[in-house]
Amino acid sequence: MNGVSLAEVLADLRRRFAAAGLNDPAMDARHLLMGLLGLSMTDLVVGGERPVCKEDGARIEAAALRRLAREPVHRILGAREFYGLTLALSAATLEPRPDTEILVESALGFLRPIAARQQDVRILDLGTGTGAIALALLKECENIRATATDISAEALATAARNAESNGLSDRLITLKSDWFTAVDGSFDMIVSNPPYISKAVIEGLEPEVRLYDPMAALDGGEDGLDAYRAIASNAGRFLRPHGHVALEIGYDQKQAVSDIFDQAGFKLAQAASDHGGNDRVLIFNFE
Repeated sequence: MNGVSLAEVLADLRRRFAAAGLNDPAMDARHLLMGLLGLSMTDLVVGGERPVCKEDGARIEAAALRRLAREPVHRILGAREFYGLTLALSAATLEPRPDTEILVESALGFLRPIAARQQDVRILDLGTGTGAIALALLKECENIRATATDISAEALATAARNAESNGLSDRLITLKSDWFTAVDGSFDMIVSNPPYISKAVIEGLEPEVRLYDPMAALDGGEDGLDAYRAIASNAGRFLRPHGHVALEIGYDQKQAVSDIFDQAGFKLAQAASDHGGNDRVLIFNFE
């Protein structure tokens, strides 16, 4: 690519990504170049005549081949923005997605009043992955402390690195635990984006998800509800009086998950939809 302009490289990436049938070739091409070269959108638009050196060209080509193999752009870049945080990714973590920001925003509506009336606010993030949910909540409320659990040591190491890089490590404890097995103490809120995809559906997922997201973070069992049963059956023992459980759910799981928690003594306090209008977040009160 030596001597080729940035605009020509961008056009070539768009063409190749479109020919491969990628869902949004223009956006993928822009984000890949911006991330690899440290450019803003303005840089990309007004700097089209900028020449791309041989070394950068080689890096771009290597990244393009990975994207053509259906590896997601942000996994190629190694990080993603989430609720104002920059979060490193690893093979053991889901890539945090915009819909999960709705869970954060909904949870904050319940946590902020608690934080306003008491100093010691504690949350438990089950299946933390990158730490996205817990860290976003810590960022927004200074008197919250979080325990973040995962069954993967690699995921916990990623969450710890993200806490350090975002200046939040003094308020985050990571804990290797299969749901509640190693958890101790009580919490004002339990949050989770658990695996909720039915086992039979997984083979039909887009390659970006099926090939690159960790299976343990996807597979919710035969009906996709195993994690919700595990959380509902134990959460009450770890909640402070009038505590809450905030969950991300699949688009068609609102009634089923509500029934599971109702049978465990919880009351639905709020439901929220994602950017596409699908059911995505449920928050329960424990009485």
